[in-house]
Amino acid sequence: MNTATTLARHGSALVNFMGHFAHGGLLTAGLFAIVIMAANVLEGRGTGQHAVLIAAHAAETARHEAVAMSENALDVDLGLPGVEPESVGRPVLSSEMARVKSYVARRYRVSAVALEPLLAEAETAGAKYGLDPLLLVAMIAIESSFNPFAESQVGAQGLMQVIPRFHQDKIGEGAGEDALFDPRLNIRVGAQVLKEGLKRYGTLQSALQYYGGALQDPAAGYANKVMSMKARLKSAAGPRKTA
Repeated sequence: MNTATTLARHGSALVNFMGHFAHGGLLTAGLFAIVIMAANVLEGRGTGQHAVLIAAHAAETARHEAVAMSENALDVDLGLPGVEPESVGRPVLSSEMARVKSYVARRYRVSAVALEPLLAEAETAGAKYGLDPLLLVAMIAIESSFNPFAESQVGAQGLMQVIPRFHQDKIGEGAGEDALFDPRLNIRVGAQVLKEGLKRYGTLQSALQYYGGALQDPAAGYANKVMSMKARLKSAAGPRKTA
């Protein structure tokens, strides 16, 4: 009963999340989130047959709702000559980020297709705010292990574990309480928080410590973890191609 209640409680957030990814191949990102949510709910509560059936039923129900939402939300002409339906709206990654995608998918056992819109948004936000996109991806890895529904005991939400009450100005007026579970918005807000730290404190290490709420840590543990992860991502990305 507790498992069923928990799954039901997350239902509306899940359907709202699917709305953001209703276009073409991006729907897969939402389906990937179902798997994460079900796994998190069942963790530590046993793997009995009843619990597994509840999780499977919740996932299937959400899948049908998401498909219906994708059909109704957009008027997409899938009959265009020479255009495959799954290619409509598919994000385009740099060659380096495409290699990072493969590394992250293996390391964190997540869907490579589901990662595409997240990594594409990291590249977009990085360009907009003058930040290395690999740094943003490293922060996502450390903060949430690529779980868009992650939520901490202190209320930090989403991929980059942003605390809404501290950054409402970046989220935007009128945003709902579940706004930061939109992965793209979460990444944009997280990038702005890091940029704010750079302006305030002048160095990347201090900005990262500010982001992690650990400015007083002389060992800079959070910054070191992020930079270590970034180094692994950079190695996976391989050398940059020059024109």
